[in-house]
Amino acid sequence: MEPAGRGGKRCTALRPQRGLQGVSGFRRPPLLRKTGSALPPRPANPRVPEAQGAEVTGGRSDGRWVRGKMTTLVLDNGAYNAKIGYSHENVSVIPNCQFRSKTARLKTFTANQIDEIKDPSGLFYILPFQKGYLVNWDVQRQVWDYLFGKEMYQVDFLDTNIIITEPYFNFTSIQESMNEILFEEYQFQAVLRVNAGALSAHRYFRDNPSELCCIIVDSGYSFTHIVPYCRSKKKKEAIIRINVGGKLLTNHLKEIISYRQLHVMDETHVINQVKEDVCYVSQDFYRDMDIAKLKGEENTVMIDYVLPDFSTIKKGFCKPREEMVLSGKYKSGEQILRLANERFAVPEILFNPSDIGIQEMGIPEAIVYSIQNLPEEMQPHFFKNIVLTGGNSLFPGFRDRVYSEVRCLTPTDYDVSVVLPENPITYAWEGGKLISENDDFEDMVVTREDYEENGHSVCEEKFDI
Repeated sequence: MEPAGRGGKRCTALRPQRGLQGVSGFRRPPLLRKTGSALPPRPANPRVPEAQGAEVTGGRSDGRWVRGKMTTLVLDNGAYNAKIGYSHENVSVIPNCQFRSKTARLKTFTANQIDEIKDPSGLFYILPFQKGYLVNWDVQRQVWDYLFGKEMYQVDFLDTNIIITEPYFNFTSIQESMNEILFEEYQFQAVLRVNAGALSAHRYFRDNPSELCCIIVDSGYSFTHIVPYCRSKKKKEAIIRINVGGKLLTNHLKEIISYRQLHVMDETHVINQVKEDVCYVSQDFYRDMDIAKLKGEENTVMIDYVLPDFSTIKKGFCKPREEMVLSGKYKSGEQILRLANERFAVPEILFNPSDIGIQEMGIPEAIVYSIQNLPEEMQPHFFKNIVLTGGNSLFPGFRDRVYSEVRCLTPTDYDVSVVLPENPITYAWEGGKLISENDDFEDMVVTREDYEENGHSVCEEKFDI
């Protein structure tokens, strides 16, 4: 029986799964099998130089070997954004999907080609991930082809290792498909598959060498994961997943606005921008709800958002308070969204999923429940090392609300500290960069020779997913 939280909410503790019955649309990629069935013939691969000595154009080849080591590409392969970069360079945050626009339905745009779309209204997303798991390999391959190709990172696979992230308790079939694509198709020299939280924990322990424990709260696109780490090892028995992420919040905001004001169910891209620009986490939900009911100047929550028309207004923005028309209509031809309680009611779902009928714990309760599943002598160390990562942690007020609620639920003799990194989206990538510089990095990876000799079993032994 699952324990109930405040208000009857329950947590979803993860268990390793072997099959893919729960994920719709999974298609295993047609790759080289050990039985000898071959890949369909592909045109000469521009990604792999024809000869060992082939030169990679584009000005990056001089950085292939760093301090006598083979260069490493770090790819935090998120369900919404891919965070990618060489370990000796800076990170780029790029959409991990393809797009089709309303005006040019036949053309598909990949990753950051979204900037080339003149009219992004009614933008159609084609995502490689569904419910947090990589199921559409055709799309993922095309995104990776673009990222690894001449337009972006010009990867010389014969001289490159890769660190790549994947979800907790990933399905075995997805792990095997990823091995095959990275080793057999792209032909990377060595691969490290790892959870994003492990990279975040590594970064945190590097910054705080005196600490032995931390709990990573990764609130991303599909899920929010709460994962305790002790000496860089995750404590599997205390991992919790909450089925609330940025995608659900954007979809909920679309529904509210469509019901109250404008039909925006097709405007995922625009409403996602609205969410990022105006939403915040309330420190006192009922007080803010009372303010949102007030009329005129007294309603300090209400804000007017100017929607883009993609001709004169390329990106939406908030009207300055002094320019807002509180009664009557605007004389300009701008299309205005008036937002009040939506601004804080949408992020509130992260703290009370039961508000929209998801019977699970909110983030603060789940943190406390996770820590209480650990040995009592370890618990104080986790309470004072709570690390927030992922895009949802960028909501104004998010860190303060997590701190205040965890503090209320924690014994008074325990210290509570909640850390929000400077850039929570790229924090895991930075951890990967540090791991690639470790002296024992070569012991952590699986080389192409290992894989060709032992197959998937060597990856299963080495990678703690």
